[in-house]
Amino acid sequence: MHVRPGSAADLPPLRQLIDSIENFTPDEKDVARELVELAVSAAPAEHADYKLLVAEDGGALAGYVCFGPTPMTEATWDLYWIASSPALRGKGAGSHLLLAMEREVRRRGGRQVRIETSSGGEYALTRSFYDRHDYPEASRLRDFYKPGDDLVTLYKRL
Repeated sequence: MHVRPGSAADLPPLRQLIDSIENFTPDEKDVARELVELAVSAAPAEHADYKLLVAEDGGALAGYVCFGPTPMTEATWDLYWIASSPALRGKGAGSHLLLAMEREVRRRGGRQVRIETSSGGEYALTRSFYDRHDYPEASRLRDFYKPGDDLVTLYKRL
């Protein structure tokens, strides 16, 4: 598994990957596509808040992570999206990407990472993945997304 910075050349397979993620809603897919496009845009200075790393397995796109510094904080970063190809899931792409993101955040002087996710059942595996990587629940806003679907904030001090 090879992790590297994303580039504009990655956009077509990234769009396909985003569209293949079964638990992303259409709105979430739109936002995910927008963020990866901003992260690799021709004017990176304008979009310095978005960083992108991609994982490859045997030359095929295995996943990506989009992250960036949290506005108005000192050394806090947000993980916006992390996804792996359904065809390659279970091969470690998510873990490789998460660890690479943590290294990059530390390299840039970051001290902590915040993740927001849903309490919905379709995100149970996602929350379990983060828990295995020492991102415990830090807060919960009840009925945030819709009745019965809470906003769960996960947090890790690096």
